[in-house]
Amino acid sequence: MAAEACPSLATKNITPHTLRHSAAMTLLHAGIDITVIALWLGHESPTSTRVYLHADMALKEKAIARTSPPDTEIARYKAPDSLLAFLEQL
Repeated sequence: MAAEACPSLATKNITPHTLRHSAAMTLLHAGIDITVIALWLGHESPTSTRVYLHADMALKEKAIARTSPPDTEIARYKAPDSLLAFLEQL
């Protein structure tokens, strides 16, 4: 039914888990405590909800930015071509 209103959804695989994950990430971005998210999702323990913390690069970047010395430029690491070539051979 949603694909009728938004045709690009027809090619997507949207499962209940996808919706739960999206909701949890939205709550996390809104600043909701991880224990509240765990309770809302029905997780037995907040430990199983921590996967959302590990999956969120924006949250990691914010945390790193808060620990950087003042007047320091923050940039992403760019691996050298030699390292990428080595990893591709594995």
